[in-house]
Amino acid sequence: MSKKRGLSLEEKREQMLQIFYESQDFYLLKELEKMGPKKGVINQSVKDVVQSLVDDDLVFKDKIGTSLRNTYNKLESDLSNSKKRYMELVEQRENLKRGREDSEEREAALEELKAVKSHHKRLKEELAAYADSDPVALEAMKDAIDVAHSAANRWTGWYN
Repeated sequence: MSKKRGLSLEEKREQMLQIFYESQDFYLLKELEKMGPKKGVINQSVKDVVQSLVDDDLVFKDKIGTSLRNTYNKLESDLSNSKKRYMELVEQRENLKRGREDSEEREAALEELKAVKSHHKRLKEELAAYADSDPVALEAMKDAIDVAHSAANRWTGWYN
């Protein structure tokens, strides 16, 4: 006896996308839940599958009116726009990769950057070591001592 194997999430996503591509129509979630079993997607998982498609921008979700009705759609024109955008991004990535090829000039610039960063770190540590002797901080401490002294005298009634 052969056991019927369920569809994987990716297969369910493909089946649900086919519904949108075949009809080029707008659907409510209830309609999709009725159509899902015809494509082999069980009723209980339709909502999760459609939500994953929405999250990945493969299907668009729009709210209708003031009620909680959402429509889901995926149009063929959206597919061509997505493919066009994908090709632009691939080309942009290739252009950026061309500028980052390993070369002696790039290696020298990276070494210089590393040296400047380490020098900056040493200077910050040195500045932190001298922070205790900062004249502005010392003046602020003296002012705070004077305020605390006068407050103590005020609360103790000027008894000396």
